[in-house]
Parts: sequence; C-alpha cells; structure tokens
Amino acid sequence: MSGTQDGVERVGIDELLERTRAGYERIAPAEAAAAEGALLVDIRYAALREKDGLIPGALVIERNELEWRLDPLGSHRAPEAVSHDLPVVVICNEGYASSLAVASLRQLGLRRATDLIGGFQAWRAAGLPVALPIPGRAE
Repeated sequence: MSGTQDGVERVGIDELLERTRAGYERIAPAEAAAAEGALLVDIRYAALREKDGLIPGALVIERNELEWRLDPLGSHRAPEAVSHDLPVVVICNEGYASSLAVASLRQLGLRRATDLIGGFQAWRAAGLPVALPIPGRAE
C-alpha cells in the first residue's frame, strides 16, 4: 500500500519489490546454471554461506560492497567487472534482497543485471551444485 505524506510518497516493501521487479526479467535457477558468460554473484552474508554452502564458480561479494565491486568504472571494482554489458545474476538467500540490489546495479548502468528467483535456497532445492566452504578459509 502506498500513500503520500508531506509531499513524499510512502511505499511498502511489497509494493517496492513489485515495482522494482517489473523493470527487468528475473531468472530461474536452471536458467542461471545454463547462462554462459553470466557472472553469478552471491551477496549472502558469511554465516549463511558457512551454513548452506556456495555455488561453485559464483563470485562472493557481500551486499554492502556490491556496487563498488561491480561498477566497471569504479576504483574498487572486482577483476570480473569488465563491462556495463556483463550479464550479472545476483543471488541472495531467498530472492528478495537481490531484487533491490539489481535495481541499484541497473542505476549504475549494468543493464543486463538480474536476480535469481528464490535465491540460493531455490538453487539448492533444484538440485544444482553446491560446495561446502572449507572451514577457516576465506572465499
């Protein structure tokens, strides 16, 4: 439900998610696994990765660093952040935070950024590969 107060629109999180997701096409786990050239980016925090495991080949960037690490023009970019045309699939735990992260990446010009429907939990439920992290080793 939305409303306006003091000239500022008030939007609930469910409506914000709906509006955000209407601006791009989300991807299912099987599609993400088969997407050649796509950069899978796991934004889950360390405790979830340690508990549930990792998607082999996914780049781990916690949510609070995402824009800095994926901006191809940024001074703190990851080596994988080579172009604004890079297909990026953002993965959170259940597919909510990733949608908001995609909106931010798209504002940076990453026009092919999307997120995984259902997040890591859907990936795992689909029987796709999951690797357990090595204890005491940073990703």
